[in-house]
Amino acid sequence: MNSAYAAPDGSGAAMHALIRDLFPICRSITGEGFRESLQRVAQVVPIALSNVPTGTTVFDWTVPKEWNIRDAWIADSSGRRVVDFRDSNLHVVSYSIAVRARMSLAELKPRLHTLPEQPGVIPYRTSYYAEDWGFCLSHRALEALPEGEYEVCIDSTLAPGNLTYGECILPGTTADEILISIHSCHPSLANDNLSGMAVGAFLAKHLADQPRKHTLRFLFIPGTIGSITWLAEHESDARRIRHGLVLSCLGDRGHSTYKRSRRGTAAVDRAAAHVLGLAGPHTLLDFVPYGYDERQYCSPGFDLPVGCLTRTPNGRFPEYHTSDDDLDFVTAESLEDSLNKVLAIVEILEHDRAYINLSPKCEPQLGRRGLYRNKGGTSPKDFEMGLLWVLNLSDGRHSLLDIAERARMPFTMIRRAADALHDASLLAILDRDPPSRALGDSPSATAGLSRPLLRSRRRNR
Repeated sequence: MNSAYAAPDGSGAAMHALIRDLFPICRSITGEGFRESLQRVAQVVPIALSNVPTGTTVFDWTVPKEWNIRDAWIADSSGRRVVDFRDSNLHVVSYSIAVRARMSLAELKPRLHTLPEQPGVIPYRTSYYAEDWGFCLSHRALEALPEGEYEVCIDSTLAPGNLTYGECILPGTTADEILISIHSCHPSLANDNLSGMAVGAFLAKHLADQPRKHTLRFLFIPGTIGSITWLAEHESDARRIRHGLVLSCLGDRGHSTYKRSRRGTAAVDRAAAHVLGLAGPHTLLDFVPYGYDERQYCSPGFDLPVGCLTRTPNGRFPEYHTSDDDLDFVTAESLEDSLNKVLAIVEILEHDRAYINLSPKCEPQLGRRGLYRNKGGTSPKDFEMGLLWVLNLSDGRHSLLDIAERARMPFTMIRRAADALHDASLLAILDRDPPSRALGDSPSATAGLSRPLLRSRRRNR
């Protein structure tokens, strides 16, 4: 793999360490916990925070009040806390309004949320857009509560404030953008989506030192309302997005899954399918208007080419939105594997281009250029096979991704072969998109091409 697009050794452990650091923080779609989390991520990669005031109209939505919480509990008649926010921030329904009351168990039970089918776990529940309150606990804990009077306290505030989001922008040589979007609003849930935050942060850190054609925009946002708010305030910026990925659930032990954009055949869809197809077991899903923030980017008024990369998708693992989505559920190995796959996708989006073979009549003699073995009798090695594929399909109608797909070889190998042939003055870069990305028969594309469209290192022969 090209070292510029390979995760450094130890990246998985470093990402897991970041997740451990962020795990205890109580995040929600607004509030100090969200800001504190982004400030910690900013120790990995620079992030600029933006604040949008409560009450701001963002398309059909309104930026909500800001929520903060200090403590919460349910105590029995002896004063013992039987449910304690300090033990797990999942115990409180996110966005619960303040309450201080005494009530019977019968009065309290409608406010208590459990998963009877998973009796040992605490569920994660929210009430963002309806002022309400509640607690979450394991079903076993609920069944163990005796009849009697309980003291209930939620020490929280819900008041005018701000919705905060973070951006890291890595300028390229063009204004065309690759968007990487990460929802960052869940409390102590390691896979959904501290894994996405960690992979996104280390992706930005790694790519910050690489030369870039595209401008890379990383968004760390609250789910749904964050992408809606950003799109409402950045419609002109959104027009520059040429490719995009939503990152989530990237740390579990399941195989990788890619959900296509609304377009279904966008460059990012093809790039992700190619990378995952050569990496082993994987799943490709067609777009549906449910899931993460891709559904906002892919709404018909924008129709941006944004897909979603996960391992096991949201809602399809039993730990999803429960206390079992903990630090043991995500692994350094899965995080590093996910980072390498995202890097491979970005490499394709950055470097896919078409070439013209400047010696198209029969194969040029590669051995005398130091590109091929001088001893015959054995099958060509991968790099040599890549040279032959690139020479054969560099007719102006096929991009490097087309060639990699046809050859079933890693894009990075095909790119390496093309660079070597270009350095040997055997290829010229086509300075426009190929006439067609589809494989098929047609006359040679070299005929009739205007010379300014070709760039090579060819010298006098």
